[in-house]
Amino acid sequence: MDLAQLKRWGDGHFPEHLGIVVAEAEHGRIVMAMPVHQHLLAPNGYLHAGAVVAIADTACGYGCMASLPEGAGFTTIELKTNFIGTAKDGTVRCEAIMAHGGRTTQVWDANVRNETGKTIAHFRCTQLLLYP
Repeated sequence: MDLAQLKRWGDGHFPEHLGIVVAEAEHGRIVMAMPVHQHLLAPNGYLHAGAVVAIADTACGYGCMASLPEGAGFTTIELKTNFIGTAKDGTVRCEAIMAHGGRTTQVWDANVRNETGKTIAHFRCTQLLLYP
């Protein structure tokens, strides 16, 4: 897997705007990082839930793109997040792992952790694979 190419996928798109970067990647697994900046905080001073979902969904999406069967595309058809912590600063990391890789769907599980390594969210999504 070409890590440099994966890192360029976000150029000019939503992941780049949020500061999300690829840290590690292999078939069926990807790790991404996102700095916690002021513009990603909710008015209460904690990382906005939408920012947490954004890094998890991005990690699962990149993982899916990097693990697609030949000729397939994809779209997200379901996602769910359980929040169990938060962050106020530092960097959050997300590890996404493919739980199912079929011909018509992929299911991805992701954990988002704060800088101390404490889990702040469990995320799961289902991707529908699309063929021309």
